[in-house]
Amino acid sequence: MPMSMSESEILSSTNLKSFSLEQLRRATSDFCEDDSLLGEGGFGCVFKGWLDEETLNATTPPSALPVAIKKLIPTGFQGHKEWLSEVTYLGRLRHPNLVKLIGYCLDGEDRILVYEFMPGGCLENLLFTRRNCPTLSWARRIKVAVGAARGLCFLHELESPVIYRDFKTSNVLLDSEFNAKLSDFGLAKAGPTESQTHVTTRVMGTEGYCDPRYLATGKLTVKCDVYSFGVVLLELLTGRAAIDETKFEEEKKLVNWARLHLNDNGKVFRIMDTRLQGQYCKRSAYIVANIALRCVNLDPKYRPPMTYILDILENLPSYKNHH
Repeated sequence: MPMSMSESEILSSTNLKSFSLEQLRRATSDFCEDDSLLGEGGFGCVFKGWLDEETLNATTPPSALPVAIKKLIPTGFQGHKEWLSEVTYLGRLRHPNLVKLIGYCLDGEDRILVYEFMPGGCLENLLFTRRNCPTLSWARRIKVAVGAARGLCFLHELESPVIYRDFKTSNVLLDSEFNAKLSDFGLAKAGPTESQTHVTTRVMGTEGYCDPRYLATGKLTVKCDVYSFGVVLLELLTGRAAIDETKFEEEKKLVNWARLHLNDNGKVFRIMDTRLQGQYCKRSAYIVANIALRCVNLDPKYRPPMTYILDILENLPSYKNHH
């Protein structure tokens, strides 16, 4: 997937639908924040819209296909570059654990993407922000971890590997059955070729999830994704965010805090999310904590590949018992 292709070549080489701005206005009640807004971030806003399942024309519920429509803020070159990266990767790659990109709109300064709607929302909200929701059970946490690992495995095992570069709880979306799908490929990067050991690039990512070695050197490899995956595993175990500014200095960074406790005879119960009320498989928790520690090793060569991690997760007692 060469990013050296021109914009018109990228757009014409995908199987995506090209939407007009007017169509997407109709699909979202003119991007109405009161009725359609699902969320917002640094990139812009995400709206819920409705399309006819056969024609993909704008329509209204109930007998319509719900979609998520991401409207980027016109922030110049970088915003457009990330938009084009999404189209490049999600326009060509199809996998059950990658969110499906349906189409795009390129109209003047407007940059819009249309995705399948994920009714479960993002993992970040389920773990940290939805106060009135039931606690995410241990079995569901493992199911989410397995789904996300499958998505990363798929990217890393492609003939031309793709480095996701922004793996975090807010980019893991869930369907109604808690199947996880990776979203937001704005920072994705083609991995090193056979003759290379890494890709040197400007450091991009999210604090708390970013591989410290990559931050220091700018050398990007698939092991950077493995580090981020380890951080998310720790979030699933502990119910604590990667960075928590309300904690004392030595406890702000989840990785440092968890490492402190887990290196002490592997006493996993000390870090487990108290909202689980002890309702988890102790052996599985120990295995997940151990693999998470290996993922966040400061030396990338000691981090396991995603294929190994997925195999461990799929064979956890608490995962196999529910499947």
